[in-house]
Amino acid sequence: MLSDDNKKARYDQFGHQAFEGGGGFGGGSMNMDDIFSQFGDIFGGAFGGNGGFSGFSGGFGGGQQRRVKGSNLRIRVKLTLEEIANGVEKKIKVKRKVQAEGTTYKTCSTCNGSGQVTRITNTILGRMQTASTCTTCGGAGQMIDKKPADADAQGLINKDETISVKIPAGVVDGMQLKVSGKGNDAPGHGIPGDLLVAIEELNHDTLQREGDNLHYDLYVSISDAVLGTSKEIDTVTGKVRIKIDAGMQSGKILRLRGKGIPSINGYGKGDLLVHVNVWTPKTLNKIQKEFFEDMKDDEHFAPKPEESDKSFFEKVKDMFS
Repeated sequence: MLSDDNKKARYDQFGHQAFEGGGGFGGGSMNMDDIFSQFGDIFGGAFGGNGGFSGFSGGFGGGQQRRVKGSNLRIRVKLTLEEIANGVEKKIKVKRKVQAEGTTYKTCSTCNGSGQVTRITNTILGRMQTASTCTTCGGAGQMIDKKPADADAQGLINKDETISVKIPAGVVDGMQLKVSGKGNDAPGHGIPGDLLVAIEELNHDTLQREGDNLHYDLYVSISDAVLGTSKEIDTVTGKVRIKIDAGMQSGKILRLRGKGIPSINGYGKGDLLVHVNVWTPKTLNKIQKEFFEDMKDDEHFAPKPEESDKSFFEKVKDMFS
């Protein structure tokens, strides 16, 4: 909207020609400042400047001091599958840069404490104001006044610190957690950097992870598969005993629901998939060999797959469904 009611009425009735020769768009006596002044009349304060585009002589809105942030620290934490499944709190020793006691600062004489240096250049569009980080103080707005002998050029010293990091259940290998404010200090009145914790998942002796699900290979003898038995297996919360029904086929997958890894997003837990493998003995004594020789033509030993006995590809499909 036009900021002046009279100008708005003239513009609505006569268009831009109403301003020609009178400080409008068509007058030959206008300069670039006049043009942007007119833009300011048309658009009002929509662009946040004093009557115009804030990028020109009307300014980008001020030289507020920019707070410098210290550099980040990165560490790697190794976790067992049990720690990942249950969540854990780790005490981590890190070496941080902190401000040395007795260090004092003074205002940077180059930027007068703003942390930025502004420059105004004349362009075809008018006066353009640009700002860049002060190279003298690095944007901190302050410079070292006094510092201890063991401090570096920024007034910082190395310090060992033990930091407690709470790691939620369900994290995955390569995930990075952030502990705010536990990186290196910034000089002056800046804000500390962050501590970035990278997760490394250790291999488990018997369990394999696939997303939130776990896999366990269970080997049973032919006699156990024929007669049925119970077996103790590992889980991430301790050992459990499962039942092996008589006549269990090799390749059968038993699903223990909720015995996997909690979802990092809080969507419940994965499952533990137990893969049953019937172990065939490689050597037999004379009596055992004679027994199996007699069973060659026995109908009870002849393969008779049922509809419920899924193929290998169907089992793989079920694992990912």
